[in-house]
Amino acid sequence: MRSGVIAQKVGMTRLFTEAGEHVPVTVLRLANCQVVAHRTKEQNGYIALQLGSGARKVQRTNRAERGHFAVAKVEPKRKLAEFRVDADALIPIGAEITADHFVVGQYVDVTGTSTGKGWAGPMKRWNFAGLRASHGVSISHRSHGSTGGRQDPGKTFKNKKMAGHLGVERVTTLNLKVMQTDVPRGLILVEGAVPGVKGGWITVRDAVKKTLPKEAPKPGKFKLAEAAAATPEAAPAPAVTAAPATTPTPAPAAGAAQAAKPKKKKGE
Repeated sequence: MRSGVIAQKVGMTRLFTEAGEHVPVTVLRLANCQVVAHRTKEQNGYIALQLGSGARKVQRTNRAERGHFAVAKVEPKRKLAEFRVDADALIPIGAEITADHFVVGQYVDVTGTSTGKGWAGPMKRWNFAGLRASHGVSISHRSHGSTGGRQDPGKTFKNKKMAGHLGVERVTTLNLKVMQTDVPRGLILVEGAVPGVKGGWITVRDAVKKTLPKEAPKPGKFKLAEAAAATPEAAPAPAVTAAPATTPTPAPAAGAAQAAKPKKKKGE
């Protein structure tokens, strides 16, 4: 089982196949998705990778978080998530996962937070048909009708489908096909719609109901962080170039110096 990635939803566009077919796709961007920590069987009881994505200002990070990122030698991240992996699928801490972690043609499962729609009525929230629009219903055409019995049961049961808050829920969409990847820009284009708003954070994993292609890299496609600069050795002393010898000029005689000195006029 490979690791997933944390991506940011950019928006939707479309692609055209060689046959001229129009395919709607959602663009996901990897915002410097790096491995922040490992979860091991000995210390945590399970094996997983903690990934971080997005830039975060240091002054908006508390001391504990700054220490956590300092141990991994990565910049503070805006979004953190864990992905369960196999023991042989651990990626080094500090490595950045690239867009070619997924291959074109494979299927992925995406998880995000759905768009918030505020307080919604039963017709919008639960797709109720509403009451009759003919004579006699008065002005309650979009109401949900009765909500419970009278003396028996004498209450409204929990989870009754009624008006209420709609959206802002964790939604997972299965089996979306990867149509294209752009490694330099860190873009992944998947077919179809992805839950969430533009700029929202999305987790992308290998599809659990589809077979992983043989071309998919294992444990994943990533690039290691730049090695720390080595301590510079003492620079050698610069070579001293001898100045060319010149013939010394004899000092002028004292009388000649006085004669060469201009006389001051009276009043100066």
